[in-house]
Amino acid sequence: MTVHHALEIVLTRPATAAELRRAARDWPLAANHESSRLMAVAGGKTPERAAHRLRQRLNGRLPIDVITTHYPDAYGHVLLNIGFPPATYTALEQDARHAGQSPERYIHAAIHRALAEHTAQETDRLNRAVRQLLAHTNPAHLIAAVGRTLAQHPESPKP
Repeated sequence: MTVHHALEIVLTRPATAAELRRAARDWPLAANHESSRLMAVAGGKTPERAAHRLRQRLNGRLPIDVITTHYPDAYGHVLLNIGFPPATYTALEQDARHAGQSPERYIHAAIHRALAEHTAQETDRLNRAVRQLLAHTNPAHLIAAVGRTLAQHPESPKP
């Protein structure tokens, strides 16, 4: 049974109108206002197969950087389908083999390490900012100001 998967295509640069027209002949696509991100629905037994099939069909027609599943799976994970140049993939295979892992597992671990490092840096930055603010006001005033600000601007920050 084929399942359909919502996939997002992130481009290395905005696609031209001609590139979008050519690609849309092969696969129905929806573009954002900048034509730098596209949405597609692809059939496949797994999200991995659907993303692979989409990349195979559109590769060379669009400057594809990454294809991701648009919706997280039951574990909150999003698939990343990255097309590496041959030399990069060969180096990745060697590093993964040296670490005793598959290339996919090796990249998975590297991404998790990078995200953990980013989270730690962001936490440290916020802690320093709060300590600096507390040096000039009392905690009750700071919490009230944060509450007012969040009430006025409830949208999430854009990474």
